[in-house]
Amino acid sequence: MKPIVIIVTLLISSFVISQTNKELIKEIEKVQHELNEEYSNPKTSILDSLDQLTFKGLHFYPINLKFKVEAKFVRTPDEKPFLMKTSSERLPEYVKYGEAHFTIDGKDLVLNIFQSTNHENKEGFEDYLFIPYTDLTSGDGSYGGGKYIDGRIPEGDTISIDFNKAYNPYCAYSHRYSCPIPPEENDLLVRIEAGVKAYE
Repeated sequence: MKPIVIIVTLLISSFVISQTNKELIKEIEKVQHELNEEYSNPKTSILDSLDQLTFKGLHFYPINLKFKVEAKFVRTPDEKPFLMKTSSERLPEYVKYGEAHFTIDGKDLVLNIFQSTNHENKEGFEDYLFIPYTDLTSGDGSYGGGKYIDGRIPEGDTISIDFNKAYNPYCAYSHRYSCPIPPEENDLLVRIEAGVKAYE
């Protein structure tokens, strides 16, 4: 009977994992669909008027759940606020909130996670975290200026980072915008083929 019990257990586990993965993929597809909806709607689009006329949707890398990581979260409470460089003369103030430690393709990686110092003044953004990064696809399939991921303050010592939901800075679409430049320490020496591709 034991072999049968083991087989049944494995089948149930496989089914649960499969269903969970399907739900994760649907969630990512929903985020990507909403991004396309936002950019195609003249009332919400950040595209220049001429680009809006020819816009047929953003291009995304194929969804790959290996790029959804559960990272070890390390809080850095003693950091001092600093002025983050942008594509213009604007210098918004951020503070390093913590670090995310994770592994992709056998490589140990670290991302610094930031929080705006005026986050409390924006309703709904009280627990918002900002994760800008570059990787080996930057300028080679992805926008050269890097990508962003939105995060929320975790309750424990892990934080979920889904690169499939990574999006381009507005500067990738128009020079009218001022965009934070990912700090050098957030340059990942691995190809993160996930999220939005370079805009063409």
